Amino acid sequence: MKRPKKDPVREDRIHNEATVDANGPEEQVMGWYYYLDDKIRFPFQAQCIAPKIVSPLRKGETVEVQRMAPEDACSGDMLVLIRWHDRTMAVPLSQLVAIDPDESTTEAIGDWHYWVAQGYLF
Repeated sequence: MKRPKKDPVREDRIHNEATVDANGPEEQVMGWYYYLDDKIRFPFQAQCIAPKIVSPLRKGETVEVQRMAPEDACSGDMLVLIRWHDRTMAVPLSQLVAIDPDESTTEAIGDWHYWVAQGYLF
């Protein structure tokens, strides 16, 4: 996957809102978690844009995203809870794109996708 061009506005927002004052990976995780939980308006419909080995979703599938997964489940990746085949399960936010989201949700999910695409790690 090609790394996107650096976006100074997005980089600044991530630094000042998601990872502000983060000292180490654990604090970055928590910063991202609360940034996403605050900015994303749940529930929303989403479409899978990429299969992941840790998720049963196939590219093109549509799901309802209910909320962020519990904090302790998000130590390595930002996960969201979805309804899938009458079950609730956690999947990576990076594999989903919101369908008809509000501006805040679009921005937050876009920030997370950008972070992942840049190859940033906790």
